[in-house]
Amino acid sequence: MVSAEILAANARVLEAELGWLARVIDARFRQYFESPDSEMEAIEPPAVPGSASSYGEALHRLEFGANERLALVLALAPHLRPHVLDIFHTRNQTFDRRFTEFGGIRAGADGDFWPTGETLAFLIAGNDLATRFRVQKLFEPGHAFAREGILRLRPIAADEPPMKGALRLSDEHLTLFTVGGPWQPDPGSAFPAQRLETRLDWQDLVLHAATAQKVRDITAWVTHGKTLMTDWGMASKLRPGYRSLFYGPPGTGKTMTAGLLGKQTGREVYRIDLSLVVSKYIGETEKNLAQVFDRAQHKGWILFFDEADALFGKRSETRDSHDRYANQEVAFLLQRIESFDGIAILASNFRENIDDAFARRFESLIYFPLPEPDERLRLWRQGFSPKATLAPDLDLVRIAHDHALSGAAIMNAIRSVSLASLAASGRPIGKDDVVQAIRREFAKEGHTV
Repeated sequence: MVSAEILAANARVLEAELGWLARVIDARFRQYFESPDSEMEAIEPPAVPGSASSYGEALHRLEFGANERLALVLALAPHLRPHVLDIFHTRNQTFDRRFTEFGGIRAGADGDFWPTGETLAFLIAGNDLATRFRVQKLFEPGHAFAREGILRLRPIAADEPPMKGALRLSDEHLTLFTVGGPWQPDPGSAFPAQRLETRLDWQDLVLHAATAQKVRDITAWVTHGKTLMTDWGMASKLRPGYRSLFYGPPGTGKTMTAGLLGKQTGREVYRIDLSLVVSKYIGETEKNLAQVFDRAQHKGWILFFDEADALFGKRSETRDSHDRYANQEVAFLLQRIESFDGIAILASNFRENIDDAFARRFESLIYFPLPEPDERLRLWRQGFSPKATLAPDLDLVRIAHDHALSGAAIMNAIRSVSLASLAASGRPIGKDDVVQAIRREFAKEGHTV
């Protein structure tokens, strides 16, 4: 929960920034209409404490100058104080139309003014082309605006000049700079993913020793990856991010491991909803996946693709146009997952279902086997509530040895017999109860005890 101090600090800093923006706008309009051949008076930005607010912290950390700050507060103005921009509705009486040089987007005749790159260029440069070119550099890929995913120009149409694009803060930075808290994307077609969280801990997960060791390699990357890439100078030699394939039978802990990785490392984990991603229409799957990767870039998120065969499966022989476009989708995904700077985890029941082109580019391939008898015994023993009463005839050692179940199946059986015990006023859970529950679990998979 965001503290009242952070909210108050953000409000104080942004009040000063908006006041500065109003003075800059006033100075530029007076210069433009009253003395167009003169230089605009310099309006110095206000001093901002380095740690009093999340907005101020970002300004100092990224060493933003006056031009970057003007771009940020101009993008914030429609959300915080839209009337500051009302002067941009001024019409050119000579042509009875709006002033083209002001840029901006207007939602109808009486709608609010939304600034564009042209608006920022007008405020900073006026008619000075050299200064205008410096403004354009603020939106190049190497600038912190793009590198940190803070601010971009959203194009209105594909063939429009870039500077006519609307100034748009990312949702997360809009939230951070105003209310100061973490932003959570709403799941849906714009972001086809759900936050994956768990209340469990590592001791609740039983993994084979080799599997657990490889999972620790991912934790090492999260902890030391930035140092490796920057301080050790490996960024030019290694790809950004980390890619891993989790494969093995259902119910062996793949999803739980992804959730625990996020919990342990403080990273947000998002489970991609493939039903909202895969489309029968040409180009739509790539578009949907692009939204996921664009949102997640530079956030340090863990993206978890469950049942990844639907997206990352083997390419087929090209027999018709459908095969050709399907293979294009795989090629697109390959390119995006290679350039993703977060952690991408793909989960599949079978290693052979994943296209070899992806597998070659994974930093790790982690097999999640069915648990061995001693591991199953741990699952049975720690799965029951301390309040459950186990009958003397229930030999968990024998149960674990005789029945090769996944961890999820064991917990389903424990849930079933525990509910039956509660329904019978706490009747002890016996061998027959557990065997019956195990039979039901095997029946789900088409097996018999």
